[in-house]
Amino acid sequence: MNTTPKSWESIEEDTMKDLYLCFSLDERFYAFEVRYLTEILALPAITTIPGTAPFLKGVINIRGKIIPIMDVRLRFDMPFLPYHERTCVLLVELDGNPLGLAVDKVNDVVKIPPENIDLAPKIGESKSSRFIYATGRVGDTVKILINLDRLLTQEENLMLQELPGT
Repeated sequence: MNTTPKSWESIEEDTMKDLYLCFSLDERFYAFEVRYLTEILALPAITTIPGTAPFLKGVINIRGKIIPIMDVRLRFDMPFLPYHERTCVLLVELDGNPLGLAVDKVNDVVKIPPENIDLAPKIGESKSSRFIYATGRVGDTVKILINLDRLLTQEENLMLQELPGT
């Protein structure tokens, strides 16, 4: 009989299992796995960098670290809306690199067990459909689950790593 206690790492993994951070854009509810999230920020001052992709709003300085900011609306081919008091930046880590995601507002963190997740049907060839992998049923609502690893192409990821200060 094994009486060895669980390591802290496995306990942390268990507590984050099936947890999703929910945010909204145009009254549509999106979510991604909490394990990607490092921090939620009120909208900081963004320094624009000319010549970058339209969805890249610029960079921010957080505790001496320069982090690129992606406007998720623009990444999803939605029209730009001016930022407001509920606009947040979600700091995530993708392939070991920090990225800030500007979203309309953060809603909550919910548990979505695997039996409540349905793979998204392939609907059209829109650019944003590549980011969506499933839908999650939470009570009477449906969350659109996004794959953060697909937000950037390999070329875009390299471009972000070459930004000044990052």
